[in-house]
Amino acid sequence: MIGLLEAAGVTVAFGGVTALEGVSFTAPTGSFCAVIGPNGAGKTTLFNVLTGLVRPRSGSVRYDDVELTKASPHRLTAMGVARTFQNLALCEGLTVVENVMLGAHHGERSDLVSVLARTPGVRRSERAVRAHAMQLLERFGLADKADSPAGGLPYGSLKRVELARALAAEPSLLLLDEPAAGLNYDASASLRETLRELHQEQGLSVVLVEHHMEFVMSLADHVVVLDFGRVLAAGRPQEIVNNPDVIKAYLGADAA
Repeated sequence: MIGLLEAAGVTVAFGGVTALEGVSFTAPTGSFCAVIGPNGAGKTTLFNVLTGLVRPRSGSVRYDDVELTKASPHRLTAMGVARTFQNLALCEGLTVVENVMLGAHHGERSDLVSVLARTPGVRRSERAVRAHAMQLLERFGLADKADSPAGGLPYGSLKRVELARALAAEPSLLLLDEPAAGLNYDASASLRETLRELHQEQGLSVVLVEHHMEFVMSLADHVVVLDFGRVLAAGRPQEIVNNPDVIKAYLGADAA
C-alpha cells in the first residue's frame, strides 16, 4: 500500500544498553499515529531510526515499500519524509523565511555553475521557493517576522518556524518530535488546530511523539505505547487510555 509506514522487529543498542527491542508497528496511509511512553522509553531513538540518523542492529522500517534504514537522510527527504526535532534545529543566523526556504531546497535541480552565475532559471526558482515559504509563514502567523533573524524569536515561534520548514519540503510523511513541548496552553491549542487542518487538507501521514496527553488524544487515530524500548500497547486512543498496562506504566500499579 502506497504511503504505508511499517516497522518490524527494530532493535537498537548503544554499547551495552538496549534502547529499542523488537519494536513493530504500522502507521496506515493518511493516519495520525502517536508514539507515547514515559521518559527513556525509546521514542526519540525510534524517530532517529525512521529518519536515518540511527542504524538499527536489526529489524526493518519500510515506507512506500522502500527500506528506510538503508537510506540517507537526504534520500528520505526526497522520498517525502520530513521531521521536526525535540531540540530545535534551526539556523539562528538566518532569517525566519530563509530557514523555511531551506526545507524546500532538496527538490532543487540547479547545478553549481547556474547557482554561481545567478541565471534567470535560478532566480525564478528562488522566487517560487520564497513565495511558498511566505505562504507557510502566513498560515503560522509569522509573516511579519519573515525577515527577522530566527535567533531573536521566542521559543513558541521557533517551534512554528521549524514546523513550517518541515512542511516546505511538501512531505507525504511528517514526523513530529514533541511539537507542543514548552508551549503555553493557548499556543498548544493553536498548534493542535493547525495540525488537524493540515492533516485533513493535505492527507498527510503523521507520526507524532508527544508527552502532552490531551494534545495526543485529540489528534491521533492510532497510538503506539513504548516502555523500556518495547511496544507495550497499540490501538485507538480510547483503547489506550483504558489499558491497565498503560495506566500502570504512567501512574503506577495502584492506579492500574
